[in-house]
This record gives sequence, structure tokens and C-alpha cells, in this order.
Amino acid sequence: MGHKRQDKWVNWKDVSKARNVLFSVRLAPELPYTGAVLILSLDTSSPSGSVAILRDREIIGVIATRDEENYSSRLFRHLEFLLNDLSLTLDLFDVFAVCAGPGSFTGLRVGLTAAKGWAEVYKKPVVGVSALEAVAIQSRGTTSIMVPVLDARRGQVYFGFYRRTDEELVLDGDEFVVSPEEFGAKLESEGGECAVTIVTPDMKLVPVLSQHLGPSNARFEPASSVLAPFIGSIGYERALRGKVSDALTLVANYVRRTDAEMR
Repeated sequence: MGHKRQDKWVNWKDVSKARNVLFSVRLAPELPYTGAVLILSLDTSSPSGSVAILRDREIIGVIATRDEENYSSRLFRHLEFLLNDLSLTLDLFDVFAVCAGPGSFTGLRVGLTAAKGWAEVYKKPVVGVSALEAVAIQSRGTTSIMVPVLDARRGQVYFGFYRRTDEELVLDGDEFVVSPEEFGAKLESEGGECAVTIVTPDMKLVPVLSQHLGPSNARFEPASSVLAPFIGSIGYERALRGKVSDALTLVANYVRRTDAEMR
């Protein structure tokens, strides 16, 4: 467990209370954000869960753990610790950002339910962010195509094709859950002769996937499994452009059907 403290103290209670009306769900898409924006970000998609607090693009607090304890217990305990450490309360946040999938069904439900509940109670916008995009955005590669990959268990991987634009990474097509063999075939058919960067926090997947790539222009790049800070950063950029949701419109992207649906 670890956390990062802010270097300079700002009385966020005074700053945020003066702007609560401006950053309502109704007005956020229509008015630009001015001044500092506080973002609370959650990732409950995998065992490497994390909570982050950002001021605009700056991370002022983060807690990340890998624990067998269920999210419903540790998420709120870790959040309470972080809020107390930074002298913040939930009503001071301007945007809530949360991982919307793919990942653990139970974990995603916990994170989404919490973020949607806060958005509803405090009348603030919420942004759902793909775990794969949070991996892709970490790449420092120069290729135009990023292929983020996550371990989906059951001998499968989650992945998608993301292309760079001037403003953001854009998903090209859908996100998938496939076997390593299917991943190699998909990369060959979709990637063609273009150079691509395969980005993953699960480096144990590299030798498994490499067996099925054949001669390609793909290169692997490691990424952090602590996704909350990147989810928060993406959420902030989207909020600036008015690309936000509310408690009713935000939904999970499981990619894989639940066990109940497959019976």
C-alpha cells in the first residue's frame, strides 16, 4: 500500500464549494472547466485495484493494493484513508472516473455502483473508461496503432486496436476476448504490415502471445497495472470536452458474457 501526498496545500473545500453549481451534471457538457478540477478515480477491474485523486492532470494521491480481500470491503476503507490523508470529502469532487471494463464482473459492479451512486448523490458527472485504454495510454511508442492486452483468465486475453489522434486514443472497432491463437490471427489480419505496439501490464503473457505472432511488426511494451491514475487522466480530458455520463447512462463493458448468460 502506498500513497503520494500533494506538495503544496490548497484549501480545496473553499475552492470547490464556490464552483459546485458550475460543475453540475446538467451544465458540465455545456460550459468549460475553469480553474482546478478534482477527479476521484477507481479501478476495480482486477486484483490490482487502485484509487486515485487528481487535480487536473496532477496525481495528488493514490493507493494501490493486490489483495484477496473482496472489493466491497477494501475499496471504501482505502478511499476513507486517502480522503482523510488529503483532508477531502466526496462532495468536493468535480468528476468521478471509473473503470467500466473489461475485467472481473464482481469487481466492476462494485466500482461502477460506487461511482454512479456518488454521481447521483452529489449531482456530478461520471466518466466510464476502458481498462484497455488506460493501458494503451501508457505507451511511449511511436507507432500509430496501440494494442493493449490484459489477462482475461481461462486461457484468454482482452485486447483492442487503438489509434492515435491529435486529441486522444480512439478505439478502432471493438474490444475482444480471445485465445492467444485467435489474438495472433486477429493481429495479422487487422494490423497488416503496419507497425504496432502491444502494451501490457501482464508481462507473463509475452512468451505465450509471441508463439502465435509469426513474422510481424509488433513490439511489446510493459505498462503499470495501477490503472486508477490513468483512468482519472482520461476522465479529466473527456470532461473538458463534455464527454461525460450520469448515473443512468453509465454501463459496464464486460466484453465476455457472465457464466449465468452462457448457461
